[in-house]
Amino acid sequence: MTLPLRRTPATRAIITAILIGFGYEIYTGAWTNPEQLAELGAVIRYYIFEQGEYWRLLSAMFLHGDGTPQGGILHLALNVIALVQIASLYELMFGSRRFLVIYFTTGIIASLTSALVRQGPSVGASGALFGILGAFVLSVWRSPRYRHERFARSIVNQLLFWIIANIIIGFQIPQIDNSAHLGGLAAGVLLGAILPHRPPPPPPPAQMVIDVRPREDGAL
Repeated sequence: MTLPLRRTPATRAIITAILIGFGYEIYTGAWTNPEQLAELGAVIRYYIFEQGEYWRLLSAMFLHGDGTPQGGILHLALNVIALVQIASLYELMFGSRRFLVIYFTTGIIASLTSALVRQGPSVGASGALFGILGAFVLSVWRSPRYRHERFARSIVNQLLFWIIANIIIGFQIPQIDNSAHLGGLAAGVLLGAILPHRPPPPPPPAQMVIDVRPREDGAL
């Protein structure tokens, strides 16, 4: 399901920032140079833990590619499509504030997990997207508004399928940073389980039922 981005300003802002980041990769030539892409802000264990460049935990979320034009465009396209289809739906259903808290928290945790586990550099928004996937499932299950809705349960079933499928694929392809995916997913599940839900909004006026039975004294 593709949703109009004008109704999901946080997702729109993130996509814009990612596109600006990719434009800067093209401008600097980093999209055809893996070493330059790594220097631009990738997650690299040495620079984070030895040099204290913790900003890389965030900057890597706005960079995409493997140092080749084909890899960069494919990586970018897949993540932008996921943002449009999944992240925007989460924002629409649960609000921009909750979406932003989960997106950036899980994205940073995914980057940290990658730095702890992976030897080579890592870039991309997919760790944060896995965080949204995990939070989505738990948010629907716990939501007083959506947990009994058939369409929401259908969304959860689809998300569970894609989570499992993408993790399996990630273990088959060395270039995919499954450590970031699993770190983001675990963080998203935890946040989805503990963040409070707003009470469901009252029904619109057209659906409200007003009791107009007469009182015992004859008044309405």
